[in-house]
Amino acid sequence: MQMIDSQLMDIQIMDKLNGDIEKLAMELRGFIKDQVAGFKKKGVVIGVSGGVDSAVALTLSVRELGKENVYCLLLPEKESAPSSNTLGAEICESLGVAYEEVPISPILESLDIYEKKDRIIKKTCPEYEPEVHKTSLVLPDFLNQGLLNVPYIQLIKDGEKVGKYRLKASDYLELIGLQNVKQRSRMIVQYMYAEKMNYLVCGTTNKTEMVLGQFVKYGDGGVDIEPLADCYKTQVYSLAKYLNVNEEIIRRPPSADTWSHYTSDEDFYWRMPIHVMDQLLYGQEHQMPVEVIEKNTGLSEETILKAQRHIARIKGTTEYVRAAAPIYSLDS
Repeated sequence: MQMIDSQLMDIQIMDKLNGDIEKLAMELRGFIKDQVAGFKKKGVVIGVSGGVDSAVALTLSVRELGKENVYCLLLPEKESAPSSNTLGAEICESLGVAYEEVPISPILESLDIYEKKDRIIKKTCPEYEPEVHKTSLVLPDFLNQGLLNVPYIQLIKDGEKVGKYRLKASDYLELIGLQNVKQRSRMIVQYMYAEKMNYLVCGTTNKTEMVLGQFVKYGDGGVDIEPLADCYKTQVYSLAKYLNVNEEIIRRPPSADTWSHYTSDEDFYWRMPIHVMDQLLYGQEHQMPVEVIEKNTGLSEETILKAQRHIARIKGTTEYVRAAAPIYSLDS
């Protein structure tokens, strides 16, 4: 084992992530204010989902710009969890912010999204009945099953898992394309309101999502400003506690909330607990030796190396999502 400086071995990644949250909150508020002024806008529009990221972005915006310069949109569809709307409305009301509910189901129905999705699921899961079953998309738990990356559709009846079916690659890609229409539809609505009001659209993507490409291009990634995009999800939780965000929102498992059965990002995208993923990403960002990451996460060196390959594969797959559209140069 290579000799490592004792100070380096003593680093606590979670302490690094959660250090000086008060200062971070003030800097983020200043960023929001500067961007609104710089773009010569009057305020911000935020899509509020009942999740911790939008709650933090909203609270920071209200504290810096004033409630009269923030407008919120609740953008449910028929597969959204009812708690998304409830919690979203509650935080808007607690902050005294004007908000409006604009269901996007009519947009999705006009594009036949639900029926197309049901046809794929029915082909994969013969017993599937839309009136009976809720569905979710899951991947194997990375920490227990390693690099295996096979997507499954789960059927849930009366809160119990009653079936699990492997998806063909072509069906998986089509389902993702259909689901992504939901995020893109929400952004259409946000810009309709923002442009009418001369406001910016404020994004809610955090650094964990940004690094991994865990957002929809021209959907939740298509915004004017991203105040949280250099804050790991762990830091967003710390900000939420500092800002006194509703504890129910903080405890709520993170999710894109696009499946009829509420599906956590830990079950589908990260495939591991968020505090583990963030420590792996932080260690990678700061080029920490495996031994330091091992001490912080409690994972074996073998698992850490596999996880790093897993992360590299995600980054490779989502490179086009994170990249700006290439432009041909006439001078090239």
